Amino acid sequence: MTIRRLAVIGVGLIGGSLARALRAAGEVGEIVGCGRGRANLERARELGVIDRYTHDVAEAVKDADMVFLAVPLGAMRETFAAIKGHLAEDAVITDGGSAKFSVIDDCRAVFGEVLPSLVAGHPIAGTENSGVEASFAELYRNRRIILTPTEETSDAALQRVRAMWEACGGEITLMSVEHHDEVLAATSHLPHMLAFGLVDTLAQMKENDEIFRYAAGGFRDFTRIASSNPVMWRDVCVANRRALGKMMSHYLNEMQALADTIERGDADQLMEIFTRAKEARDRYIDGVLDSSE
Repeated sequence: MTIRRLAVIGVGLIGGSLARALRAAGEVGEIVGCGRGRANLERARELGVIDRYTHDVAEAVKDADMVFLAVPLGAMRETFAAIKGHLAEDAVITDGGSAKFSVIDDCRAVFGEVLPSLVAGHPIAGTENSGVEASFAELYRNRRIILTPTEETSDAALQRVRAMWEACGGEITLMSVEHHDEVLAATSHLPHMLAFGLVDTLAQMKENDEIFRYAAGGFRDFTRIASSNPVMWRDVCVANRRALGKMMSHYLNEMQALADTIERGDADQLMEIFTRAKEARDRYIDGVLDSSE
C-alpha cells in the first residue's frame, strides 16, 4: 500500500478524484477529507470518497503520511499556516494548483524555507464541473502529471508522490517551477482568459439574448471552459500574473495583426495564417492520439 493515511484538503473534483483513484487502486488506507462546506463533505463520505472529515486543517493532517492540497491558490498560504506544527514526521505534501511559483513562495513565507517534504505538482486534468459529485476515479488515467521539485525537495518525497500519481494511471513529467508556469500560461491560462473574455464581452452587448440564442456548436465548444470556477481562475490569474501577462500581450499583438489583415481584405495572408494554424492543430491532435495509444 502506497499511502497509510491520506489527508485531502479540498474535497472537490481534483481532490475527490485523487481519493477515488487511490481507493480503486488499493493504494490507500484511510482518507481524511477537510473543507468548509459540510454538505459537500457529508456527500463525500456517503459516496465513499473519504472515510471521515473535519473542518480543522490541523486535525486533518494529524498522522497523515500524504497531504494533498486541493485548495484555491489564493488560500494556499493560509493552509500552509494551518498545517504548520501539525505534520507527522514522515508526511509528504503535494498539491494540484495550476501555478507553481506562488505555491513555493507561500511555503517559504510560512515555514521560512521550502520544505524538503514538499513536492509541488499539477495534474493536467479536469472538467468545468466542481464539487465531490463531479469527481471520478478515471480522471487522471493517461493524463500528464507535472511535478516541479526544487533543489530542496528530497528524493524520497519525490518518489512517493510519483508513485501516488502512477497508481492513479498518470504519466509523470518533471519540470522546473519557472518553465511550468510559462507553459501553462500559454496552454491553459490564456485559453481560459479568451473564453471568459469573449463570453463577458458578448454578455454586455445589448443584443446578448439573441446572440446567445443563435450561438452554434463552435461557440459552445470554445466557451465551455468559461463555466469553470471563477474563484479558482481569479486566483490563477493573480498567482501566475507575470507569465500570463506576457502571453496575453503577445496574443493581443497577434490579434491586432490579424484585425489589420482582415481590414485590408488580404485574402492571401489570411489563407497563410489559417493554413499554418490548421496544420499546427492537426499535428497536436495527432501527437495526443499517438501518445495515448
